[in-house]
Amino acid sequence: MHNNSPAIHVAPSRSELGARAAADIASEMRSILQKQAVVRIMFAAAPSQSEMLGALRQASGIDWSRLTAFHMDEYIGLAADASQRFGVWLGQNLFDYLPFGAVHLIDPGNDPGHSAVQYAAMLRAEPIDIVCCGIGVNGHLAFNDPPADFDDPLTVRVVSLDERSRQQQVDDKCFASIEEVPTHAITATIPALLAARSIFCTVPGSQKNQAIRNTLDGPITPMCPATALRRHPRCRLYLDADSAAGVSLEDYPQA
Repeated sequence: MHNNSPAIHVAPSRSELGARAAADIASEMRSILQKQAVVRIMFAAAPSQSEMLGALRQASGIDWSRLTAFHMDEYIGLAADASQRFGVWLGQNLFDYLPFGAVHLIDPGNDPGHSAVQYAAMLRAEPIDIVCCGIGVNGHLAFNDPPADFDDPLTVRVVSLDERSRQQQVDDKCFASIEEVPTHAITATIPALLAARSIFCTVPGSQKNQAIRNTLDGPITPMCPATALRRHPRCRLYLDADSAAGVSLEDYPQA
């Protein structure tokens, strides 16, 4: 078995994957709230997260006013109300439904570098308890495209997006053409994500199958940023039949 393996759950469908991931995330929230006043949680914004977020909105027994929310990344150059903005998307899929105590959105503004520094300070103020993430078709985590810096000294940085990341946004029907997809973004770095106490990674769909194969079957390498998850002591990975097809799962514990 790999050191610090992600525990893996394979669900028959996207909806069942989302329900199981949300149930485990909600359970973790309840457990933390029994021990401390506030849960600090970071979310990914992507269609791959839709089913999980939809189920999480229905979770019972959680005092949402004791949750402080962050997100992982944001495009630079989109209008503040653009539907493709990740903060806007998370509002429409999660934050607008629930009385979070605080929601801190990345606002690149006119000085993205300064915004990154400010957001990093908020993330570092207290430990992040939970990260809810996905994996990109090129193996990216947040907008850390390959080759990712596993030892990045920064918590949040401005990055240029590689073409596969930008094309994924078109394939996901978020943009009509690659020319419309911004070329730069603000993202939490790999060390910032791995600093979380628990990681719940939700990755449905056949288009993610090769990325999952690379993440689980290949070497831990910056050329597949998601392989860094194998270094985390408390990571759970949720797959559906399509994303898990042909992946060697026997070396990993079941979630």
